Amino acid sequence: MPEGHTVHRLARTFHDLFVGQTLRVSSPQGRFADGAALLDGQVLVAAEAWGKQLFLGFAAARAGATAERWLRVHLGMYGAWTFAGDGSADVVHAIGAPRRRIGERETVPAGPDDPGTGDDWEPPAPRGAVRVRLLGEHAVADLTGPTACEVITPGEKAAVEARLGPDPLRPDGGRGSRDAARADFVERVRRSRVPVGRQLMDQAVIAGVGNVYRAEVLYRARVDPMRPGHDVPASEIGGMWDDLAVLMRDGVARGYIVTTRPEHRDAGGGAVPPVAAGRARRRPRQNADGEPGAVPVEEAFYVYRRDGLPCRVCGTPVLTRELAGRNLYWCGTCQG
Repeated sequence: MPEGHTVHRLARTFHDLFVGQTLRVSSPQGRFADGAALLDGQVLVAAEAWGKQLFLGFAAARAGATAERWLRVHLGMYGAWTFAGDGSADVVHAIGAPRRRIGERETVPAGPDDPGTGDDWEPPAPRGAVRVRLLGEHAVADLTGPTACEVITPGEKAAVEARLGPDPLRPDGGRGSRDAARADFVERVRRSRVPVGRQLMDQAVIAGVGNVYRAEVLYRARVDPMRPGHDVPASEIGGMWDDLAVLMRDGVARGYIVTTRPEHRDAGGGAVPPVAAGRARRRPRQNADGEPGAVPVEEAFYVYRRDGLPCRVCGTPVLTRELAGRNLYWCGTCQG
């Protein structure tokens, strides 16, 4: 499932490609025909992200219009936005799943059957079960496989946001100020007996954190994932908020997640210890490898999907267990 930095990149992409334009909105698949009809011919006036929720605001074409309807999209496990353009601007090919990814590297290289560019550009035909298509002056965006896709009112948008925890990537954290958002996160974790590793996956506690950031920020803070929230010092919880803000902003900039510090890369990342020998392993793959300045996936994480491999710091085999419906990874020594 795409994590919060990916959805913020989506909001930025929609802002750059479509905001201010009158859009043609359709549902090639047919399942969103009524919703598409409400938005067709309106101007996209806003593109926002809160955690894993994307909100696209539409209004009638008039000066100074504010959003009268919002398209709310949650990609879930299988949703993706696919883009194509006429060559007048850089257009990412796809954001979401399915794609070749691990750790949220989302760009898929253009294939030989991608549409041409230039004055003769024509929007490509929809591919697959496209729930909604947004067609602007110079680009097209197709949505497939989302968990949620609906047209809502401003009041309904506010109600969705009220159920979400603070978001480290929003300028005000979603609480009016970054300090207030940080304090809210600390208070939410501290008032519960629920293990901190479970709480980090609760979008009502903190919005945008997924399985990768959960495992990695807990490791970087040296916090046992099973420790009850009320037993974790406020200073450590606040430190995790600060660390997430930095890591997730870096994820927005890179387009993929890197949590390792330079001195810990290529340290115990390749050898398979006896505990993992003889069994098949899914090796992480990220398709941004090879880009200038890119960090190879084998060096990008401390514990995520490194079960059985040695901890980059202490050499102890990384552990895994299911928590909150997803595999959790941690070091029993560094986080003991």
